Amino acid sequence: MEFDLIIEDDRWADCALDDLCARAGIEIVEALALEGDFEVSLLAADDARIAALNSEFRGKPDATNVLSWPSVDLAPKDPGAGPNLAAAEPELGDIALAYETCAQEAAEQGKRFEDHISHLLVHGVLHLLGFDHINDQDAALMEALESRILAKLGISDPYQV
Repeated sequence: MEFDLIIEDDRWADCALDDLCARAGIEIVEALALEGDFEVSLLAADDARIAALNSEFRGKPDATNVLSWPSVDLAPKDPGAGPNLAAAEPELGDIALAYETCAQEAAEQGKRFEDHISHLLVHGVLHLLGFDHINDQDAALMEALESRILAKLGISDPYQV
């Protein structure tokens, strides 16, 4: 899995985002046994840019940690079912991250910034692949997969209380 990085905020340079993307991509491909070459466009921006995108695409005027736009809707019809990964296009879609929100969340949760970003990268790519957390069944499936991938990256389960 390749990530096409667009860095709009220089503060992202301090976290080796390209390395985090590469490691997350490898573990996602392995965990889902994906075959083929996949690409994700990643915008690393500030809160103001993400707030504008969130307002434009979701009608929510505030910044959020991660946004995603899949190229193809792979979501399953039935709650708790896995997405149709066989229909994934090589260009999976776009993800955007908000620096200030991510940094604040990591600090509040007592996590390393890089670990939190790795989690959000995994989370965003899983959204591109049709996973979601709208209902309890879908959330259980997605969160278990995220936890498994993050464990391979040496990152604690973000859903453990």
